[in-house]
Amino acid sequence: MKETRRTVAFATLGCKLNQFETDSIATRVRDAGYTVVGFDEPADAYVINSCTVTNRADRKSRNLLYRAERARRADDSLVVLTGCYVDGHRDELESDARTYYVANERKQSIPELIDGHFRGEVVHPAGSVFDFGVADRIFHTRSTVKIQDGCDNFCTFCIIPFVRGRAQSRPWRDVVRAAREAIRAGARELVLTGVNMSRYRDGEVDFAELVSRCLEIDAGPVASAAGHDFRLRISSLEPDRLDDRFLSLFRHPRMAPHLHLCLQSGSDRVLLAMRRQYTRAAYERTIAALREIDPLFNVTTDVITGFPGETDDDFAATLDAIAAIGFGHVHTFPYSLRSGTRAERLPDHVPSAVKHRRARAVRTASEAAKRAYRERLVGATELLLVERVHEADGRFIATGLGEHYVPIRVELSSPTRENELVRTRIAGVPAGDDPPLLGEPA
Repeated sequence: MKETRRTVAFATLGCKLNQFETDSIATRVRDAGYTVVGFDEPADAYVINSCTVTNRADRKSRNLLYRAERARRADDSLVVLTGCYVDGHRDELESDARTYYVANERKQSIPELIDGHFRGEVVHPAGSVFDFGVADRIFHTRSTVKIQDGCDNFCTFCIIPFVRGRAQSRPWRDVVRAAREAIRAGARELVLTGVNMSRYRDGEVDFAELVSRCLEIDAGPVASAAGHDFRLRISSLEPDRLDDRFLSLFRHPRMAPHLHLCLQSGSDRVLLAMRRQYTRAAYERTIAALREIDPLFNVTTDVITGFPGETDDDFAATLDAIAAIGFGHVHTFPYSLRSGTRAERLPDHVPSAVKHRRARAVRTASEAAKRAYRERLVGATELLLVERVHEADGRFIATGLGEHYVPIRVELSSPTRENELVRTRIAGVPAGDDPPLLGEPA
């Protein structure tokens, strides 16, 4: 690619997979000689990795597009919109000489597209959904490896199979090679990500076997001051197909004791209507097995309120599940009708006011559950991955995430660096809206 001092800004909406893909694209753009700047800064090119999972995500995607188009500062500046919003709204979008719409399966070609634009050349995006290199830590301290894309579940509310396509698994040797490269380049936390990872399979290697092989990677001479080389975290998972072999991997010292398991509803009747492939009892058995391994195991989740046909009793079951399971956090979404999904044709759609009232109730319950979970961590020792450090009056304030996926702030008497693992004792839970837990050196 041509060396240049032009600037490129990035914005990402939606899932961890989108975040990884943006990181990887930004890494290649920077390595090609461009300067990566904030999305609110003037730039020669704006890249938006969009989401369409809800109506709100659609609005955010459109708003970012309009902002970028208004902010273009020269006649040859360009805007690139990619991601699931593009795949879900193909008929509404028309590219011109300065705005490009790139489908999910072609987004890895965006660096070449940008470079071709500034050279006055036409580039036709091509490639594989797995043609993403190891992402440098431009936006995030953690390093992510994409192992899977697409989904075959076709839950009745979900548009993802239509915009991401059918399930595909990345060859396991490529996954392990990418993971090893990231670790030997200095990654202290490796995150495996995909759309429906529990369905991963490459020949005889299923998801549990792939995770096991990643856990056994030889990290080389990269041990941290805390005596650890790296830890492995799993991104969002569907709760089905998590067998005892996979759950037992959480006994490994490199495995982070946290999972984001998508519950969606505490009512079996609603789960069946959603075409989810588990029951609440099966979900709770999985949590119990994980907390036998680590009583402080952190489970975060997604909940949809106001799914078609959801009654007051169904919703009460969801609130009960939040209290009973003790989630560390709940992402809450009022049901959004997605054109072309089975749920669009279901009877008894819930009024918008009811959906949003129930969402507010879930958020209140979620905050109570989050605080209760974090209070259980007081006195425990966490391995903090330092993401930010600043000095004040000779003291060094480090913030980041513990292995249980909780934010921590600790004051140190000696300097430390970003991307270091620091052993920390949790000393308190501050008041307020989601502040970092207070830590002290352990």
